[in-house]
Amino acid sequence: MNTENAEFLKKSLLNLGFGESLNADLEKQIAARSPEFNLQTRHEFNQKAIDYTLHFKAGDNHEMYFFNKYDANIPHQNDPAKDLKQSFFINKGSGITAKEAFNLMEGRAVHKQLYNLEGQKYQAWVALDKDNLTEKGNMKLKHYHENYGFDVKKVISGIGIKEMDNPQSQENLLRSLKKGNAQQVTVAEDGKDTKYYIAANPQFKTIDLYDDSMKKIKRELLLEPESKTNKKLQQSEQAKEDLPAKKQTRKKGMSV
Repeated sequence: MNTENAEFLKKSLLNLGFGESLNADLEKQIAARSPEFNLQTRHEFNQKAIDYTLHFKAGDNHEMYFFNKYDANIPHQNDPAKDLKQSFFINKGSGITAKEAFNLMEGRAVHKQLYNLEGQKYQAWVALDKDNLTEKGNMKLKHYHENYGFDVKKVISGIGIKEMDNPQSQENLLRSLKKGNAQQVTVAEDGKDTKYYIAANPQFKTIDLYDDSMKKIKRELLLEPESKTNKKLQQSEQAKEDLPAKKQTRKKGMSV
């Protein structure tokens, strides 16, 4: 067995979020010099199960094995025909992680470092395009390059999210959003804390907003603090204008 090759594959599995539970089976298959083999595992995120089938293939002389892709499947509760399936390809041990795959299949976007045809690195948000399929039925990836102009930090700054007030919690929040998570945040509203979940939406250069039951709600409830402030100011100014009239009415009432 090529120990160096096996260790590289183990490290790839770890970096891609598959942990170390597959290492023993991986070593057995490599030692058996199988021309190609699959490993299967199941994870659970947000109380939902997702199954993975990892594909490995030997090189021409069977001394090197390559982890080419994995298939992800989110089972439907009642009808297997409605299972959500997607394949993700691996390039030199890197690619979409297990959790990122789940988030993409749930309809959220992920921020990744990618490579162009010349091998140069670039940053982009990616999302699955349900309306654009390959011949094998795999959803293609939509790319929103950094030049597209979506900056999630700018979108959620200045709207009262408490996690943005602390450098460490802000960093954790932004990292979570870039992994495609729907992340819980705390917002101060009318003197009390309200919990929301938010997720990045690069296509429309905004965020999606959910209540504490993960039910989607109007993003304007969070993204238009200026209109709320202006409304309160207008109400306050109107109250001041009405005040002299009220005092005058009281005085007239007392003189009668």
